[in-house]
Amino acid sequence: MVYLSAVTLLWAFSFSLIGVYLAGQVDAWFSVWMRIALAGLVFLPFLKFKGIPRVLIAKLMAIGGIQLGLMYCFYYQSFLLLSVPEVLLFTVFTPIYVTLLYDFLKGQFSPWYLVTAAIAVVGAVIIKFAGVNENFFTGFLVVQAANLCFAIGQVGYKFVMEKESIKPPQHTVFGYFYIGAFIVASIAFLLMGNMAKLPTTNLQWGILIYLGLIASGLGYFMWNKGACMVNAGALAVMNNALVPAGLVVNILIWNRDVDFIRLLIGGAVILLSLWVNETWVKRKA
Repeated sequence: MVYLSAVTLLWAFSFSLIGVYLAGQVDAWFSVWMRIALAGLVFLPFLKFKGIPRVLIAKLMAIGGIQLGLMYCFYYQSFLLLSVPEVLLFTVFTPIYVTLLYDFLKGQFSPWYLVTAAIAVVGAVIIKFAGVNENFFTGFLVVQAANLCFAIGQVGYKFVMEKESIKPPQHTVFGYFYIGAFIVASIAFLLMGNMAKLPTTNLQWGILIYLGLIASGLGYFMWNKGACMVNAGALAVMNNALVPAGLVVNILIWNRDVDFIRLLIGGAVILLSLWVNETWVKRKA
């Protein structure tokens, strides 16, 4: 839980940084490519080649291509259609995807974990907002595509590392995750990128560097490692903890209009779901 909680705080700033300073100003495909390229540089020095099964390398590259490459392609486009609070709220379905996918891979159905995820979803849905625009439906579908990619990636990583008979230190193989993501991002940028909309200010470059090296470079490693250390219910809950965390940052720093009462109630319900998971669901499962 320590890893997941730390990354939640780290990522809480990412939503607003993208929505306020990059969306519509810097080409989304370049932002995705640059962020993944920088993240990969963090782990390239630790990358181990000898003794790593080719099958594991292929799996990690595929997971990275989906969880980071494809997810970012959808994620950055969503900020062109929706506001930051809307993007945050539409991520509430990720816990359901996480729980169902993990059960599918394990060949079982754990209704208790689904209860945990459902409580977390209720908490996030309580957090309402106003001002739905004409891109509501399209934006909703784009965010769901991003959510599904994120869920597939983190569940896939957890499942692969649990099944691996010889477990190398995760930091020595995580570079393959970024290589897979970089391949996807490079293809997307070459096909759809706009070289006329590269960053023009030091602030934009600084945000991209921070998002690449810290939020993605360290963030995804810590998140996926943390995912291997908790049950599926806790993982689902922590996916939704990003919603109130991101909204709080957006309110306090960028002063966006959000219903404070609903935010507090929704956040409390999400914390309740985490408590239920840790004290009751684990025993049932």
